[in-house]
Amino acid sequence: MLIQFPRSFFWGSSTSAPQIETPSDHNWRGFVARDGSVFDRTIDHEKKREEDLEYIVRFGQVYRCGIDWARLQPEPFGIFDPEVVDEYQEFFAHIRDEGMNIMLVLHHFTNPIWFEERGGWLEENNISAFVDFAQQCITYFGSYVSYWNTFNEPNVYAAMAYLLGQFPPQKKSLRKADRVLNYLGQAHRIVHDLIKDQYPFHQVGISLNTVWFEAIHPLGRLPAYMADRWFHRKASRYFSNVDFWGLSYYAYVPFNPKPITEINKPGKLARLGIKHDKMWGYRPEGLGRMLRKFHNWYKKPLIVVENGICTDDPDVRIQSIKDYLQVIDRVMEEGIPVQGYIHWSTFDNFEWNLGPGYRFGLVAVDPVTKDRRMTRAGEFYAEVTQTGRVYL
Repeated sequence: MLIQFPRSFFWGSSTSAPQIETPSDHNWRGFVARDGSVFDRTIDHEKKREEDLEYIVRFGQVYRCGIDWARLQPEPFGIFDPEVVDEYQEFFAHIRDEGMNIMLVLHHFTNPIWFEERGGWLEENNISAFVDFAQQCITYFGSYVSYWNTFNEPNVYAAMAYLLGQFPPQKKSLRKADRVLNYLGQAHRIVHDLIKDQYPFHQVGISLNTVWFEAIHPLGRLPAYMADRWFHRKASRYFSNVDFWGLSYYAYVPFNPKPITEINKPGKLARLGIKHDKMWGYRPEGLGRMLRKFHNWYKKPLIVVENGICTDDPDVRIQSIKDYLQVIDRVMEEGIPVQGYIHWSTFDNFEWNLGPGYRFGLVAVDPVTKDRRMTRAGEFYAEVTQTGRVYL
């Protein structure tokens, strides 16, 4: 069976600066991951930009990436470090010269240490510090950018950092998580308007994580419902001022009555007969559910800004790409406006609180030498992005 995507549909791959650049003075540096790895070195991207560009340009027309706030702005309201600005501008210019568009993510989970010392996202007064950072990003990088994500997965950030306590600053309070969402939403609205004032034809959106939460036990119905409501409906309302909804999707999480993942309950998904990767239950049709849900709620264009599978097997990754693109094709046949697909991730990287052993890369990276190697999945996806065709 052949799926042919329209010529207007765009393709790309995605990274985040903190996961591929050597940590600077941000709040993740020195964090000890679940596997004992220390967040002090990732994959040396800032030292290998020229080499990495050769891989990036093979994966479609859009590169979704970020910048390191702490490297650019070593102090509150400070002028950006000109050497770091030059470094990013040169890299972005090379991407543009290769005929690619950039989707720039302004905030991807990390904050400068000085920002955390001022109270982080729990303090309303700090919104202005982020807005100052964003304005300078618009000034220095706006001419290289076509699409913007003000925040990457603010629902994940609020939940993991302030509700579940697994990301810095490791708080556990629903009240604080709600407050953080509110302040992130305020910052988004201000920055959205700043970008549109200066680049009215740029597309400004959000990246919101989506998860299929489902009860598989009667006692799981309420917690699954509450998780779904907070994570999707409540969180999204803070960010509804967008040109497009960028959605990420990876996970099917059953409740029995507590949530079950391969991370927290290794082997239990298999015992329940639920297909899974190294982290979560694997149900690609959940992406279709989320695309339909957000279309019904907001009637805005949709972009899949992150999607992938945690596996060491490139053949499994190839099959997952086929599975997900078949879901997207069906959604588009229903008339739902999905504009593009951006795969996570271009490279293996440091998977936040879990460590570097959780791999999503189209390009494999040796954890010790940092040598790169295109995988079979990368070759497969590169061909898809060039032809717009998928043979199932």
